Amino acid sequence: MEHLISRFPLEIEKAVGKKTLYDYQQEDLKKIFEHINKLPMGTNILYQLPTGGGKTVVFSEITRKYIQDTGKKVIVLTHRIELSRQTSKMLHGFGVANKIINSEVKELQDQDEYMCFVAMVETLNNRLQEEKITINNIGLVIIDEAHYNSFRKLFKYFEGSTILGVTATPLSSNIKLPMKDNYKHLIIGESIKSLIEKRFLAKANLYNYDVSLKTLKLGIHGDYTVKSSDELYGNHSMLGKLVSAYEDIAKGTKTLIFNNGINTSLYVYETFKKAGYDIRHLDNKNTATERREILDWFAKTPDAILTSVSILTTGFDEPSVQTIILNRATRSLTLYFQMIGRGSRILPDKDEFAVIDMGNNLARFGPWDSPLDWQEIFHFPDFYLENIKNDEEIERDFVYEMPEELRAKFSKSENITFNIKEAYKKVFAQGKKSKLVLEQSIEQHAQICVENSEDVFDARILAKELKEEIAYRVRQYSYCIMNNTKNYKEWLEEDYERKLRSSISKKFAAMM
Repeated sequence: MEHLISRFPLEIEKAVGKKTLYDYQQEDLKKIFEHINKLPMGTNILYQLPTGGGKTVVFSEITRKYIQDTGKKVIVLTHRIELSRQTSKMLHGFGVANKIINSEVKELQDQDEYMCFVAMVETLNNRLQEEKITINNIGLVIIDEAHYNSFRKLFKYFEGSTILGVTATPLSSNIKLPMKDNYKHLIIGESIKSLIEKRFLAKANLYNYDVSLKTLKLGIHGDYTVKSSDELYGNHSMLGKLVSAYEDIAKGTKTLIFNNGINTSLYVYETFKKAGYDIRHLDNKNTATERREILDWFAKTPDAILTSVSILTTGFDEPSVQTIILNRATRSLTLYFQMIGRGSRILPDKDEFAVIDMGNNLARFGPWDSPLDWQEIFHFPDFYLENIKNDEEIERDFVYEMPEELRAKFSKSENITFNIKEAYKKVFAQGKKSKLVLEQSIEQHAQICVENSEDVFDARILAKELKEEIAYRVRQYSYCIMNNTKNYKEWLEEDYERKLRSSISKKFAAMM
């Protein structure tokens, strides 16, 4: 029993009715109180701990101890109603009586009966503006998911109180409003890698599918627009690639798919449904009743697939998730960690999970458990954001691998690869024209088509199946000659395909 409590305390605690902290949480608690005690009232502190590390547990104990030590009141701020309920429940588990300030609470006539309040940011802001609520003797304000900027509007009401922001990623959701402007000190908790090694988090097995993102557009907040994402991820080719990825890696596992747009999620739902899979769709337009029903179904169904938009990135905890699919690209480090974190809960029969990346996010941010210098990111966010790999850089490193099904059609050929970059280096060193590289590539493609066909017609049909590899080779060539415009690449692809057909015809004519 003791061994189980050390690894799975939350499940056990529900049964025994008592809350305890892990060793690393106790260490963080000590560091946080050292800061609170030595810094003047009104100082803002930020605490970082990975998703799944138990931030709510830590700040619930902070609340209990702070009230006990100081006799002052605590307010906990959240940005979603689900988080308010979960937080209130956790606080009760630590013996902290609290009141939720939601839209139904118009006045606080019973405020003297409570030392702790849990409030939705918008609701509390409205009540404070209307001057219908004033809460006396507030010593500490705890902000959950502090990277969201909606909380800033409340800071002016608590200038004499200590503010403790809590987040997995101390990087603002708005690139124009850095967190260092509002928080003076950052306390770093245990790393993801350490939590995995100590068996507090599950290990992520990462699978990356190279995707060309050239059609995606960036919005004013620095992330890809929903419209351009829907256009890319809603097309037939990408939907087919998604289903193939699921079937290759995740078939039969409980799977959560994240999309950037509702339209994409609905396309995903329809595509998997037609393929015979048990799938549901969830977005912010579902009623509370529908949402509960869908999440209950997801929890109870072993091989369930749930496709959604960003609604499940926070305030959602389903430990039995076995696969996370990032069916979107993002330039938000916070969102990247939130999405993957949904699969990281550990169970007695689950110590790893799969992550399928369909948006080059692994190449952009690095593996989920890679160490990050959070202090540097917090203090110099502009430098970090400017140095995130752009899509062109990522695509330059793509390596095309012919799908097994297609490779089988070229079984008579021993070697089916051709390295554009290496060929270009040789041609350049010899002082020859760069177009010779594409001519050599076309020759190699024509040869393998002829080797695996009975006649010229079969060979031309086979050549059409090389379209994706041709686009890859043309893209690599355009990088080499530093002419990467869309029109030029499209022209090169058309010219390549025409010359490939001609070369195939000539080879068969020579054989007669």
